[in-house]
Amino acid sequence: MRVSLVGAGLGGLCLAQGLRGAGIEVDVYERDPAITARFQGYRLVLEPVGFEALRGCLPRRWHPLLDAVVSNARVERLALDTQLNTIGELGPARSGIVVDRHVLRHLLLTGLTVHTGAALTGYDVLDDGRVRARFARRDPATADLLVGADGVGSAVRRTLTPQTIPTDTGVRFVIGRTPLTERFAGLSRAYGGKIVGDGVSLLLGAMRFPVPPREAAERLAPEVTLPDIHDYVRWAMILPPNGSLGTLTAQEAALSRMNGWHPDLRALIEQADPDNSTLLSIRVVEPRERWAPGPVTLLGDAVHATSPTGGNGANTALRDADLLRRCLIEAAEGRHDLLGAVDDYERQMFAYGGEAVRRSLAALPAFVPDPDPEHRRPAPDA
Repeated sequence: MRVSLVGAGLGGLCLAQGLRGAGIEVDVYERDPAITARFQGYRLVLEPVGFEALRGCLPRRWHPLLDAVVSNARVERLALDTQLNTIGELGPARSGIVVDRHVLRHLLLTGLTVHTGAALTGYDVLDDGRVRARFARRDPATADLLVGADGVGSAVRRTLTPQTIPTDTGVRFVIGRTPLTERFAGLSRAYGGKIVGDGVSLLLGAMRFPVPPREAAERLAPEVTLPDIHDYVRWAMILPPNGSLGTLTAQEAALSRMNGWHPDLRALIEQADPDNSTLLSIRVVEPRERWAPGPVTLLGDAVHATSPTGGNGANTALRDADLLRRCLIEAAEGRHDLLGAVDDYERQMFAYGGEAVRRSLAALPAFVPDPDPEHRRPAPDA
């Protein structure tokens, strides 16, 4: 069996590692001109289902390394004012496994060949049941299965299920990261909750490494090279609906909305890495009608992109990867035919993927600021 996988995000790379470990041939195609063309390194919180799916796809020899670069966190999810006074709660405290996306991506890339600059232009299902993927600037690739793991703007999805399109929620946010110094450790009450300002909300989260990732890799898995990265605070400022930066940089836009805020909060943004601060929009994709059975399927944000306020996007993509891995192993071992294995995957994925999108959208209003501070809604009670 041979699999062509389009997209080198976490879900696609996790699947590629799982297939590689099972002896299934897999080729990864990425439209970016290089693996490091875009910074993809913010803190993620994995629930047990996501973390166990990740472990299931990784070689066992890397499990000690994975355990060394993640941390367990429990946050109270408080709502605070701009002077860090408690004004409400966002619901029950949340626990999870905290991982850095940049570090995890480098781990998942280890040992894989990724064909970059490979923008998919379409695909053809051949008479023998295989599928041929076509690219803008490289030769076509033929495989038994094509997997679109190419994100919310998925080129595979546009052909497979053109009626499934992203929905723009209108919510925009500025995101960045700042080294976690002793001063910012004092903001721990704010981690995991939100700070309510005039027309904006600021969300903070700490990324603490039990062992510096590069040091951990050198000691536990010398074949793996991880980034030289240290503890930091991930911050995200949610703007009023359809907000924009205008001509400001991400940091300038955040600071322009923080007049009179606590000096530690302003310093957090002032000391952020400008190269890793940007404006993003929140778009969702909800799986609806099943497409016709065949040798093409979707994974992760390509089929069920969630709002980040639900905290389940990466978890669901990793769950997809592990489920599809197990289904394809059954087909490779002759316990199931390929199309039946893909059908089993899609049937389960549609159910939990659709629920993940709905849950993330239900959580979004609690984090979106009221554009009219005179009539701002109070934070919901626990």
